[in-house]
Amino acid sequence: MNRAWSLVILGSLFEVGWVIGLKHSNDVITWTGTIIAIILSFALLIKATSKLAVGTAYAVFTGLGTTGTVLMEMLVFGEPFKILKLLLILILLTGVIGLKVVTGKPQKEGSEG
Repeated sequence: MNRAWSLVILGSLFEVGWVIGLKHSNDVITWTGTIIAIILSFALLIKATSKLAVGTAYAVFTGLGTTGTVLMEMLVFGEPFKILKLLLILILLTGVIGLKVVTGKPQKEGSEG
């Protein structure tokens, strides 16, 4: 896996953190952590899109973030477990992985396609 995809994955982990932080922050320290996670997640995504197709990178970023958030809510915060929810997450991940597999390297400006 190349460095750009690693940045997308790391950014999506920070996305999970800030999304959960939006719901569960209740003091200055947790709100500060949420804000830092927002900044880091998007900074990593922006850095990754300098080497990757923006649409694919964003789809992977949000798909992994959504999956992580749903799983964390169920595993850590007591959200009810539903098999249909897990099935839909698997479908989402299948689509995200499929996008990554079929997306080639972006062409540079001025190169022949």
